[in-house]
Amino acid sequence: MKQFKNKTVELIYSLFIIFIAVSSVAMVGLDYFGVINIYHGILGNIYYGIWIFYIIDYISGFLLAKNHKQFLLETSLDLISLIPAHPIFVVFRLYRVIRIVRHYNLFWKFGWDGKVTGGIHRFIYDTGFIYLFSISIVILIFSALIYSHFEQHDLSTSLWWAITTATTVGYGDISPQTAGGKLIAAFLMFGGIGFIGLLTSTITDFFTHGDKDETDDKIDQLTKQIEALTKEVQSLEKTVKKNSTPSKDAKKK
Repeated sequence: MKQFKNKTVELIYSLFIIFIAVSSVAMVGLDYFGVINIYHGILGNIYYGIWIFYIIDYISGFLLAKNHKQFLLETSLDLISLIPAHPIFVVFRLYRVIRIVRHYNLFWKFGWDGKVTGGIHRFIYDTGFIYLFSISIVILIFSALIYSHFEQHDLSTSLWWAITTATTVGYGDISPQTAGGKLIAAFLMFGGIGFIGLLTSTITDFFTHGDKDETDDKIDQLTKQIEALTKEVQSLEKTVKKNSTPSKDAKKK
C-alpha cells in the first residue's frame, strides 16, 4: 500500500484502485465472450489508459517503498498484471484488491473475521505460500513468453507447455525444437520444478499439520473433561461413604 499523509486521500485512492481493477477484469471478461472489443475505440483508450496508470502506480510504489526487496516479493502478482502480451494477465490485478481489503481489515470490520478467514490468512501468509506461488507464476509466465518467441507458438499453448513441464506431467504433445526453446526448457526443468515442488509440499504440510493440531486440541479437551469427570466421581464417592458410615450414637445403640 502507498503511504499517504492524509488518510482520506489514501482511502479514496484505494477505492479508485479497486474500481479500475474490477473494471479492467470485467472488460477482459466481456471481450472474451465477444460482448465488447477492448482494442478499438474509446474502450481501447480506457483499457490502455488503465494499463499505463498501473505502470506509473507500480513504479512510484517501488520508489517510495522502504524495502525494495520486500516490495517486489509482495507485489510480484501486480507486476505480472502489467504484462501486455495477453489480456488474461489483467486478472492478477485482483490481488491488489485483496491486499487493500487486508490493509483496512475489512473482514474484521464486517464481522467476517473468524476461523475460516484466520485459517486462510495462516495458509497464504504464515506458511510463505503467497511468495512461493508468486515466484512459481513468474517463472511459468516468463518461461512461456520466451518459449513462444523461440518456438513460434501462441501464449496459451506456451503456458500449457510450461505448466506440464514444471509439474513433471510431460504429456509430450508439445516439445521444443529450437536451441532457444530447449535452453528455456532446461531452465524450467531445474528452476521451475524446484519451486513447484516447494509449493506443493507447503500445501501438504499445512493441511497435515493443521489436522494434527486440530486432533491434539480435541484430545486436550477430552482429557480435561475426563479429569473433571473423575474429580466429580471421587467427590461423589466421598459423599456416599460419609453418608453410609454409621455414627457413634448408632453404634452404641
